[in-house]
Amino acid sequence: MARNKRAIPEINAGSMADIAFLLLIFYLVTTTMDTDKGINRKLPPFDEELVEDPPPIKERNIFTVLVNSNDQLLVEDEYLQISELRAKAMEFIDNNGDGSCEYCQGYKITTSSDNPDKAVVSLQNDRGTSYGMYVKVQNELVAAYEDLRERYAQEKFGRSYRSMDEEEDKEILKEIKLAYPQKISEAEPLNIGG
Repeated sequence: MARNKRAIPEINAGSMADIAFLLLIFYLVTTTMDTDKGINRKLPPFDEELVEDPPPIKERNIFTVLVNSNDQLLVEDEYLQISELRAKAMEFIDNNGDGSCEYCQGYKITTSSDNPDKAVVSLQNDRGTSYGMYVKVQNELVAAYEDLRERYAQEKFGRSYRSMDEEEDKEILKEIKLAYPQKISEAEPLNIGG
């Protein structure tokens, strides 16, 4: 008797490629990607009428902050802890060395900044500075300006600067920001050392 050789049943795999493609599309569409936000900075608008050479800034109006590769702070030629930076920056910005600022509460030291409008914070990092330290220094410098603005708003308007609405209190916010303009200059990182 002859044996009947049957064909072995096969699974139709023709549509497997289509299913894999649909799964790939599904995962691409439904997966969320994390995006890095970075530090929020608003650049000043470009002014074509700006003079080629900016006016010279007096050395005493520059608050120098250096961060080395070991994440150590050198502020105005003395080592500081990150916790001391905000108070030191506020003291410099609010100094009123020339006596022209009526709302300033500084010590009026003649070797420090003339007034908040002329005070510039100069930040220089080392290439080896950690990102965490960089952000901490930025936060402390911005917080110094925010604290000064808060104090000014409380004294002049009897309201909190941080709770003011961008639309409703537009003119008040403009005045507060003019009283304490945020001037943070950031130089390109160097090899400062450690």
